Amino acid sequence: MELEKTTDKVVSVSQLTASIKGLLEGGIGSVVVRGEISNWKPASSGHIYFSLKDQEANISAALFRGSASKLKNMAIRDGVEVICRGRISVYAPRGTYQIIVETIEPVGAGSLQAAFEALKKKLFAEGLFDAARKRALPAMPSRIVVITSPTGAAIRDVLSVLKRRNAGVKVLLIPALVQGAEAHLDLIRALKQANEFSLGDVILLTRGGGSLEDLWCFNNEELAREIFRSEIPVVSAVGHEVDFTIADFVADLRAPTPSAAAEILVRESQALLESVQENRQRLIRGFRAQLQSHRLELTKIQSRLKNPRDRINELRLRFDDWSERLAGAMASSMERRRQRLVRLEDSLQALSPLQVLGRGYAIPFVGNKIIKSVKDVKSGSALSLRVSDGSINATVN
Repeated sequence: MELEKTTDKVVSVSQLTASIKGLLEGGIGSVVVRGEISNWKPASSGHIYFSLKDQEANISAALFRGSASKLKNMAIRDGVEVICRGRISVYAPRGTYQIIVETIEPVGAGSLQAAFEALKKKLFAEGLFDAARKRALPAMPSRIVVITSPTGAAIRDVLSVLKRRNAGVKVLLIPALVQGAEAHLDLIRALKQANEFSLGDVILLTRGGGSLEDLWCFNNEELAREIFRSEIPVVSAVGHEVDFTIADFVADLRAPTPSAAAEILVRESQALLESVQENRQRLIRGFRAQLQSHRLELTKIQSRLKNPRDRINELRLRFDDWSERLAGAMASSMERRRQRLVRLEDSLQALSPLQVLGRGYAIPFVGNKIIKSVKDVKSGSALSLRVSDGSINATVN
C-alpha cells in the first residue's frame, strides 16, 4: 500500500512496514553486492544467516536451504570477501531489511574455478587421476614424511593423532610453504627431496583450511605432475572436508582433513593387538576343526583296516581249509579212479582168453602162431597146447 502524504493519517505498524517493504522490494528489487562475510551461522533447517559488510556499512543476508546446498565445494566463512546475487526483502516481524541471497561466490572465484575445472579436465584426459595406477598405502608405515608448514595447525593435528594412536611411528617433517605465489615450488622441492633420499614409506601433503585463493598452490599443474611421478605413495589432505584440489585427485589417497589422514595412515596399537589376538584365535579354531576332521577320517580308515597279524592268521586258517579240501578232493578222485580201474579190470578179465581156458579149453601153437585150421599142421608137427595153468608139448599123429 502507499501512504497518503499527510501527517494526520494514522497507520498501524504493519501498514507502515508493508509500505516500506513495497517501496524497497519494488523500487530496488534484484541486487549484486560485494562485501565481507561476518556472523556466518548455518541453521539446523539448512538455511544460512550472515552479514555482509565493508568499512562503512553492514547488511543482513539469508541464504535458503536450496541455494545453500550448492556451496558444498566452496570455502565460505567469516572474513571471506564474496559477491552475492539476490533481492532486497523486508522481514516484517522484526522490521528489518535483508538480502535474500540466491548465489554466492568468493571474489575472484569465478576465474579461479574456471581455471581449476580446465586443469582438472586436462589432467583427467591424460590419465593422472586413473584409479588403476594409484598405489596401495603401506599397512604399517614405520616412517611418515609430512610436507606442510612447520607452524600451521595441520602439523599439530597430525602429530597429536599419531601420538595417540601409534606413538612408535616416526615422523619426518619437511617444511614447505603452503600458501602464496611461490608455494607450489616449495612443495615440489619437498616431494623431490623425499623421493631422492627415500625418506619414508608414505608422504602426507597437507595444510589446514582456507579460501580458494589460499589453497590455490595445490591446484598447480607442475605440482600435480610431481605427485604423479612420486615413487613413494602420496596422501593429500588439504583444507576442510568440502575443499577439493588438483593434488587430491592426483594423490594415491585423498583425506578430508589432516587429522583424518593421520588416522588413516596408522592404526591404534590396541587395535593391532586385538586384531592379532582375533586372528590367532581364528587360526586355532581352524586348526582344531581340521584336526578333528582328520581324526574322524583316520578312525574311518582304521575301521576298514585289520591288524597284519590277524590278517596272517586268517590266511593261515584259509590255507588249512583249502589244504583239507584239496586232500579230500584228491582222495575222492583217487577212489573214483580206483573203482573205475577195478571195473575195467573185471571187464578185461571177462574178455580174457584165460577165462575160456579155465573152462577146459586149450589153444594150440606152432611156435608163436596160433593154429586155427588142420591145414596149419602136418603129421609129426610139434605143438604147444596152452591150458589154463600152463603149457603141454605134443606131436601131431
